Amino acid sequence: MNTPRTKRPILRYAAAALAMAAALGASACSPHGQSAPGGGAAGAQVGDRTPEQIKEAGEITIGIFSDKAPFGYIDADGKPAGYDVVYGDRIAADLGVTAKYVPVDAAARTEVLQSNKVDITLANFTVTPERAEKVDFANPYFKVSLGVVSPASAEITDVSQLAGKTLIVTKGTTAEAYFEANHPEVELQKYDQYSDAYQALEDGRGDAFSTDNTEVIAWAIAHPGFGVGIKSLGETSYIAAAVKKGNSALLDWLNNQLVDLGEEDFFHKDYELTLAPVYGDAASADDLVVEGGTDTPQSAAQ
Repeated sequence: MNTPRTKRPILRYAAAALAMAAALGASACSPHGQSAPGGGAAGAQVGDRTPEQIKEAGEITIGIFSDKAPFGYIDADGKPAGYDVVYGDRIAADLGVTAKYVPVDAAARTEVLQSNKVDITLANFTVTPERAEKVDFANPYFKVSLGVVSPASAEITDVSQLAGKTLIVTKGTTAEAYFEANHPEVELQKYDQYSDAYQALEDGRGDAFSTDNTEVIAWAIAHPGFGVGIKSLGETSYIAAAVKKGNSALLDWLNNQLVDLGEEDFFHKDYELTLAPVYGDAASADDLVVEGGTDTPQSAAQ
């Protein structure tokens, strides 16, 4: 629940998020860019490119959320920021190229890979067997479960309270899939954008909103009058980078990089500089961060 130290706007920490890129060795090689997808080097197409071809092009194209603070969002200066962006910057830095960020909707995270719009999707992408049939996931770097946020005046603390009520979800998310499969008695109100879903909750168009617990906790902290009555729902899920199906060269590179990043506790540092200022005592890095890609067997992502 909300505490006095946590009632601080998320955008207040945008500067810290950007500064962290330099602290983790990324900013010199990967200045932020937000634009439409571009082409590759020597005829190689975005999405199909190997690490060497990306190096030749001098740029890697990465799909991120633009409205899901503190993981991926556009800050007050109009620049991409957040936990996933810092990781994207480090990928670019280790390849010796710049990062071009492409905003994606939750439902389009697979499509942008299949249609060669991006090389990598980093948009808080939860590994599921269904998605793994369409894209190739690297090993995980974060873990979550679902949460439910609702007005504090009519807080939802148990799933049974949602029967006959309207639950807001974002299309193409694990929350949508979970409630459709397990709770058909709950009426779902679906939106393409996270920002639209949260606005619907604030406007009272639904009784509650469900998505990753890490995200609803952060949002509730920044929005007094709302609380996360259900902090963990369903099984633990893992978040990972994804590449186009069959791009084994880039997939192997990402998995090897995760091992190296684990040796320096990269994602703990990322957490402390982008997520800790938002969560305060409401969450801890050790409960959420996966270092070295080894928290769960890779077979779970197949």
